[in-house]
Amino acid sequence: MRACDDAVMGIVLRVATSDDHDQLWTLFATAMMFDSTSSDLDRELFEPERALVATDGDLVVGTAKALSRDLSVPGAVVPAAHVTAVGVQATHRRRGILSSLMSRQLREAPEALAVLWASEAAIYGRFGYAAAAWNVSYEVNPHRVLPTPGPRGADRVEELTAEDAAVQLPALLRALQESRPGVSGRSELLWRKRLQDKPEDRGGATPRKILVHRDATGAVDGYALWRGKMSWVAEGPANEVVLEELVAVDPIAYHALWHHVLTLDLVGKIQYNHAAPDEPVQQLVANPSALVRRVGESLWVRLTDVSRALAQRRYATAVDVVLEVTDDLIEHNNGRFHLTGDLQNATCGRTEAAADLSLSVRELSATYLGGRSLGEYAATGKVTEHTPGALAATAAALGWPTAPKSIEIF
Repeated sequence: MRACDDAVMGIVLRVATSDDHDQLWTLFATAMMFDSTSSDLDRELFEPERALVATDGDLVVGTAKALSRDLSVPGAVVPAAHVTAVGVQATHRRRGILSSLMSRQLREAPEALAVLWASEAAIYGRFGYAAAAWNVSYEVNPHRVLPTPGPRGADRVEELTAEDAAVQLPALLRALQESRPGVSGRSELLWRKRLQDKPEDRGGATPRKILVHRDATGAVDGYALWRGKMSWVAEGPANEVVLEELVAVDPIAYHALWHHVLTLDLVGKIQYNHAAPDEPVQQLVANPSALVRRVGESLWVRLTDVSRALAQRRYATAVDVVLEVTDDLIEHNNGRFHLTGDLQNATCGRTEAAADLSLSVRELSATYLGGRSLGEYAATGKVTEHTPGALAATAAALGWPTAPKSIEIF
């Protein structure tokens, strides 16, 4: 039986309808073992035409959804299928349902790439996905990190209401997208979802604080979302702060917001789970080793249209290379592609010319955001160089000055 079949052992795959929302929500919550009730906003965000359903008779036994969002890639912001809520009922595992869902979803995606956060990393490589960005989590003892003095001037840090934040923060996120790959855009509905702060979701912590930085003219140029939780030790208060999100492209705003968080009173631990490997806060403290780091994978990328995806991004150095690509799942990705590009433009189309490099779509996906190098894969024989010098030149072009960073799990 092929993974691409729409019917597997009596299981039928179909596109969802709006009536499927509650069943799909419950199925995914059960598969991930969390207890949650969907809201009216969740139903508004549901895109039934982007969701696939596996049914066994009248019973929904599997699902895979995609969100229509954009993503920053090197030098551009492009549409990307944000894959989420992938799950199969426990009674129907090991029947090929997941394979059928994932294969069909990728073949039918209108975007040139799909992205996801992998709850089970071993699964997604089978479908051509590859980890393309690293996520760094910080656990900080603010008494040891020794932050450098914050900026001095007419700028200021203040709190904002959720209503005002919904108006002022989207432009700042867009500015981050224009400066760093890997950042997902948010619609008005997604911003409403992000700024929701229901008491039952706080886990005993305080209501969310929305902090903004205003420059000398009073314009907002950075924000931070955080919440705290009371904690005491023998020496006294050692409250815990979770920094949920910090976005600031302007260096002064970035410094001021971090300084504010790192110098909060009565705090013994600060947790930040969405830093980049090159997070600039490392330069703003005298003791970087107190930024205790845990590194893991964040965004997994899968190119669904090699030619279009390579033409959509930009390149750190001029590139002129013929790539021979193999793809076991999407037939039109197989073949040789002539890629030319630089910081301003890029083109990519099929060619009969001899290949300079050979690789699979997985290696190409891994390096697409500029956070991993082709050299990493050449060392294990997964990238083959046919023209001397092509590997070094292409690896340099695919790189980017800033590491990709995803600031949310979707």
